[in-house]
Amino acid sequence: MSGPQVSRLGWYARRMARMSPAELPWRARDQVLQVAWTPRQVRREQADLTGVPLPGGLRFGSVLPADIADRVPDQARAAVLDAADRLLKGEWEVLGVTRTDLVQPDWFTDPVTGRRSDPGRYSFRIDHRSQEQTGNIKQVWEISRLQHLTLLATAWFLTREEAYADRVASQLRSWFRENPFLSGVHWTSGIELGIRLISLTWIRRLLDDWPGAGGLFEQDPLAVRQIRWHQQFLAAFRSRGSSANNHVIAEAAGQLVASCAFPWFPESGPWRRASAALLERELVRNTFPSGIGRELAADYQCFVAELGFLAAAEADVSGHPVSRVTWDRLAAMTDSAAALIDERSRPPRQGDSDDGRGLLLDAPAPNRWPALLALGEALIGRLDWWPPSPAGAESTIVGGLAPGPRDVPGRPARRPSRFADAGITLLRSSPDEAPEIWCRCDGGPHGFLSIASHAHADALSVEVRYGGVDILADPGTYCYHGDPPWRSYFRSTLGHNTVELAGRNQSIEGGPFLWVRHAKASEIDVTDDGEMASWTAVHDGYMSLDPPAMHRRSVRLDRIKRCVEIVDNITGGRHDLRLAFHCGPDVEAELDEALAVLRWPREPAGGMARLELPRQLRWSLHKGETDPILGWYAHGLGRRVAAFTLVGHGRSASEVALRTTLTFSGDEDAPKISLSRGTSVATGGRKDATRAEAT
Repeated sequence: MSGPQVSRLGWYARRMARMSPAELPWRARDQVLQVAWTPRQVRREQADLTGVPLPGGLRFGSVLPADIADRVPDQARAAVLDAADRLLKGEWEVLGVTRTDLVQPDWFTDPVTGRRSDPGRYSFRIDHRSQEQTGNIKQVWEISRLQHLTLLATAWFLTREEAYADRVASQLRSWFRENPFLSGVHWTSGIELGIRLISLTWIRRLLDDWPGAGGLFEQDPLAVRQIRWHQQFLAAFRSRGSSANNHVIAEAAGQLVASCAFPWFPESGPWRRASAALLERELVRNTFPSGIGRELAADYQCFVAELGFLAAAEADVSGHPVSRVTWDRLAAMTDSAAALIDERSRPPRQGDSDDGRGLLLDAPAPNRWPALLALGEALIGRLDWWPPSPAGAESTIVGGLAPGPRDVPGRPARRPSRFADAGITLLRSSPDEAPEIWCRCDGGPHGFLSIASHAHADALSVEVRYGGVDILADPGTYCYHGDPPWRSYFRSTLGHNTVELAGRNQSIEGGPFLWVRHAKASEIDVTDDGEMASWTAVHDGYMSLDPPAMHRRSVRLDRIKRCVEIVDNITGGRHDLRLAFHCGPDVEAELDEALAVLRWPREPAGGMARLELPRQLRWSLHKGETDPILGWYAHGLGRRVAAFTLVGHGRSASEVALRTTLTFSGDEDAPKISLSRGTSVATGGRKDATRAEAT
């Protein structure tokens, strides 16, 4: 048996060990059903359905008000048309890869590795986790979410220019023809089918006045069968148990949207009722009462809330509204999102992020949170303390479809700074003190469900921003598949602003989306007396060491002195220790023994800071290293840049407190440090030849 096969068997063993006894029968049932469905596979040569009779009287659900296109703000309209015109030329960025082949895309080829999966293979015999079989599966799946076609359909809706609709029609027919039921990799994951159903619904809605719309959907036998096939799949196979995270939300939302918009089948009513109940149940399970996502991966909170809003709006307009419980939870998610963001409306960078979105009607933007708040304003109304969020195409068009902002009582009257159920506390400078100092402290659970698939080993980590600029940064998420060392680094303890002991993570990983041991963190004390705000928490991730140890951290924001103080205590046995502080990509760092000077450009909030580091440790400066990996920042999947990282090396000791102080100042107050024998500037490279440890 080869090494990869042994490794794969080990992963399966670890994965099964994280399943509950109740989950195992469901998994076995799915396996049996997958075998039983083998004869139902439709092959490419069977996809030509010319002459096949259609059910009579098929009509699309709800259409948009006649004047809604005129309400889209000029800036959003211009951005949509610019992106759509690039798409007509075949240009599109997909998870950090600029593609030029979108005039006639190959639905099965990964542009990164060049691998092409077998389009005729029975979907349940494809291992989409295997790069050898499919290439980078995120790259392959992303285009088949058909969100580039919703953007082109939006461009047609705004301009009535035929080129946009013609391109949508040709590519949609191509996708339908080349991806018949259960053939190929696009039938391997329910989340992809759910998102695709939302795209299909909105393509049909946006093209409603186009003369070819009916022929592209309800008058085309293959299109009708595709819409039914998608829903049959979701009704039979859904994410369960330890996999029921954001995937099950997308599955439920897609099923609910499609069964309301395309009520063409005998099963449409049962599908609608079942998916509405599933959406309600899983929204409650996937989020804390405060509205924070239980995955503790910030961008997935935005993704889940958007999916929920789209489904709830569709259900409302179809005359089958979702429950009050669903609307209450969506409001909590959106209000907590409004409270989490910094002064530039940037969210925390906690946990995984894959740039996922439920619907694309606006030109792609790196930060989806302002768009979520704009959508929330259209559907539930904004609170007085929310930051401003300009309307875009999505919020205007989806808001125009809905009957109006829904009144959801019980929402917070003031901006909260602590979410105790999620273990998230924000320490912020006073609103009248600009630029804003924003500090996120992490003292909550490791992640959601037994595998915590989108969590990072980041207990007690902090993020600090100044005027929305990352100063002490969470490095983010660079990849999911295909690069195991990079995947491991970006979610490691060393990859975050916290303490590593004995050269290991606080939580133990068992695969790229699997944690087999979870550190448990808990907040001990949170206080705020106006001039000073403080937070203290502890985690048990190192209790399995011999001898066991505990990490306790306190963070204090002095609003008068404009400084952040971090104190780390390790109680228990003595172990090798590394304390890391990661700078954002805009920050330049100089190190002199245990003092670092950080500088960043004037725009949007330039300045400098003095970082006084614990003198008990030997400090080194790193940037852009690959052996081992250290000193990187990911703007998103597939997009990484070198950034400064400070690492302190030493031994833990129960009686010693490690104190770090970050003080912000103007340029005129900058400490003068010249490059000398004790000063180091990291320059990157395979190995860091320039780092100098303080003695």
